[in-house]
Amino acid sequence: MRQILLAPGADELNYEIRGIVKKAKVIESLGHEITWENIGDPIQKSNTIPAWMKEIVQELVSDDKTYGYADSKGMLKTREFLAGLNNQRDGVKISAEDILFFNGLGDAIAKLYQFLIPTARIIGPSPAYSTHSSAEAAHANTLPITYKLDPDNNWYPDMDDLYNKVKYNPNIVGLLIINPDNPTGMVYPREVLEQFVEIAREFNLLLIADEIYQNITYNGYEAISLSEVVGDLPGISLKGISKEFPWPGSRCGWMEFYNKNASVEFNKLCNTLENAKMIEVCSTMLPQLAIPKVMSHPEYAPYRKEANERIGMRSRIMEEVLSDVPGIKFNKTKGAFYNTIVFDEEMLNEKQYLPVEDERVKGYLDQWLKEDDMPNDKRFVYNLLASEGICVVPVSSFCSNLRGFRVTLLEENEDKFRDTFTRIANSIRFYLKSA
Repeated sequence: MRQILLAPGADELNYEIRGIVKKAKVIESLGHEITWENIGDPIQKSNTIPAWMKEIVQELVSDDKTYGYADSKGMLKTREFLAGLNNQRDGVKISAEDILFFNGLGDAIAKLYQFLIPTARIIGPSPAYSTHSSAEAAHANTLPITYKLDPDNNWYPDMDDLYNKVKYNPNIVGLLIINPDNPTGMVYPREVLEQFVEIAREFNLLLIADEIYQNITYNGYEAISLSEVVGDLPGISLKGISKEFPWPGSRCGWMEFYNKNASVEFNKLCNTLENAKMIEVCSTMLPQLAIPKVMSHPEYAPYRKEANERIGMRSRIMEEVLSDVPGIKFNKTKGAFYNTIVFDEEMLNEKQYLPVEDERVKGYLDQWLKEDDMPNDKRFVYNLLASEGICVVPVSSFCSNLRGFRVTLLEENEDKFRDTFTRIANSIRFYLKSA
């Protein structure tokens, strides 16, 4: 080409959660069944959408008005409904004007980082959800800045690590919290969230909370929202329906702005995001119209409670199967539907393996393992895929120096769920002893 096309940060855009699917599809094409544990798609795991929810969508589809443009910021009645939900809590109150819709939360995340100047950095957790870390790194044209989540302390943030990175890096303008967390499945107690607020207040920072799993908690845990603790500081909550309804194909997410007038710069950012949406015209209308109808339906709260209880039961099965496996660090999840299992330090090496019966699959595995500078947890993930047909994601792909893998708690068939994690447990035992 006449000139270089890509910005330096484009190299940071990667998504191993879907990237590993290409390799799994190769094995599947050879006649092997794949157990998909790589992505948080409830529909892929046979989650059944209740009839009353389908009826709401069907009724909306039959209305010609559903096929037009939405308001640029999002449908007013829906924004008023969501503002009302927020205002039922103690904390910051908002209006419909403080809510902005996007085509999925991924779109919202991309837009958020897109309009920051490259030197303005948002520090986020590690292990990191790839959509955040990649977008932040791409906008900054360098590696993402992260604070550590500690597997030896319930995956809670290492606040000393966070504080020192903020103190000695004046380019950091905001703190990202993912609560409940993806990929660890942790739910942060109020005192942890208040520590984030204290740091943000001391250094005059923006608080951003990805709260898409806020209503997916279990085993007695509940998530506290950013609006309850942010006080008078500028804040943005990122929310959506793709996991909660669940309707991932709707691509419907939104931002809630807290204290837009807390600073001139934050107000400019909010206005810029709103103007950018006006240039795009609008976000998808159908799911926006469905939100108040679904969430206010008398069956919705019981539906969500039952779904959460089922995820909680699967979390207890996972704990039963994996908690006594030697060589790993296991934390029982509290929210979302993921778990991140980490290998003890120095437990992995390049000589370890799992048996693969199909020589064709073994041939592909040998090719994949030739990848340059492959992290050892990725080697385990490829071995697990080739040996057991179980597709998981390495922790090293979540912007982390830890070595392990992420799984989901989505399989509705509890017998199949138990079988999958029994096979994973047995594979870990074999793999760690193999060399």
